[in-house]
Amino acid sequence: MENGIRLVHYEEQYEEALTRFALKKEQIHFTAMPVEVIEEAAANPDKDPVVILAQKVPVGFFVLHKGSEYVEPAERDRKILVRALSISEEHQGKGYALEAMKQLPAWVREYHPQVEEIILAVNEENNAARQLYLKSGFLDFGLTRLGSRGIQHMLHYNLKQEVEDGRNT
Repeated sequence: MENGIRLVHYEEQYEEALTRFALKKEQIHFTAMPVEVIEEAAANPDKDPVVILAQKVPVGFFVLHKGSEYVEPAERDRKILVRALSISEEHQGKGYALEAMKQLPAWVREYHPQVEEIILAVNEENNAARQLYLKSGFLDFGLTRLGSRGIQHMLHYNLKQEVEDGRNT
């Protein structure tokens, strides 16, 4: 648990801190703020809202989504999408997002054991996020989709291959 970072399920006790999240102006175009997605995510059984804590302070947030628009119906139980990842501006640049993404495979194995692959869509203009995901083990096979905010690169983290390769973290 580097940097005192850990992932926890969203609970109401984190709501106040998450509503105070701020992002840099250039980042707002690429992600949803926690306050915009928490209520719907918490009420949707296909969505798992996750808080990134540094010590006990909420510094980041994302949602894991089964059955998203990026997953074919036949794969809905085997793939899970990371969406709306954000680190509050005051906590950026400390390695929290990278450490959270490194912990994500173990989190998914624990809470979504049927999932074989973690996927995400990153805007082609969001190079910083793309580099973060690649550094944390996601792979880019050159697949793209047109999303509501432009071309999205689809990145993949194969949990099944990870176990077979002995990378089980």
